[in-house]
Amino acid sequence: MYDGHIHSPYCPHGTKDSLRSYVDKAVDLGYSAMTFTEHAPLPKSFTDPVPLKDSSMAFGDVEEYIRNLQDLKKEYHNTIRVKIGFEVDFIQGFEGETKSFLQEYGPEMDDSLLSVHFLKGKNDWHCIDYSPEMFAEAIKDFGSLHHLYEEYFTALQSSLNADLGRNKPRRIGHMTLIRKFHSLYPSPKGWEATALKLLEAVKKEGCEIDYNGAGLSKPYCRESYPPYNIAKQAHEKGIPLIYGSDAHGVSALKQGYEELDSSLLKRSL
Repeated sequence: MYDGHIHSPYCPHGTKDSLRSYVDKAVDLGYSAMTFTEHAPLPKSFTDPVPLKDSSMAFGDVEEYIRNLQDLKKEYHNTIRVKIGFEVDFIQGFEGETKSFLQEYGPEMDDSLLSVHFLKGKNDWHCIDYSPEMFAEAIKDFGSLHHLYEEYFTALQSSLNADLGRNKPRRIGHMTLIRKFHSLYPSPKGWEATALKLLEAVKKEGCEIDYNGAGLSKPYCRESYPPYNIAKQAHEKGIPLIYGSDAHGVSALKQGYEELDSSLLKRSL
């Protein structure tokens, strides 16, 4: 049992459950390994579009986060494998700052994710998974739901192609996050074909996919990221799928796992 997508008390929009409490709970749940993937600080020149500006950890907390995980990694080495990582945002136009962060802190990482949360419309930046209201604003700014989806998958493609240095994350986070509110805003025709086309790029780049259980608990989603049919085709292409709880609190560890097809998951660490 390996969970490759876990947040921490350093996440300003999560809980303050301690790092130790995550590890202890993971042991209780039978985990053999876990990766903490806190939201890496956003580029300093980028303005967080969410109201409380709380999408990521603070720059000032990074070294403490790493140091505390290094201590836990040593303490629990006979019980569970604790990995140190980040969930790094790919934000088009800010690749240079992202690369600099990875050059500085990448050597401390055992594992990490590359995700897309932010898209630039005609007028504003939007966090596409923040709320149904912000998603509706994004649709309006992009001109249509079709264009919003198109831009999301284009950004994922760009993240795969981007030069972010030798420490670039090799796993794509929740690749169908754009569907978080799909029961309110039904996905445009042809979206699956676009997602499946992206798998070719993932395969070409030798990357992994986060098989994320969090969407199953979201009231307007109720499916994994990616959903089963896409995960199955990724598996058939030989793309490694790594389970991710995307837990922002101890109680969310292993969320959605029982509803996923665990036979699709990569078995070795």
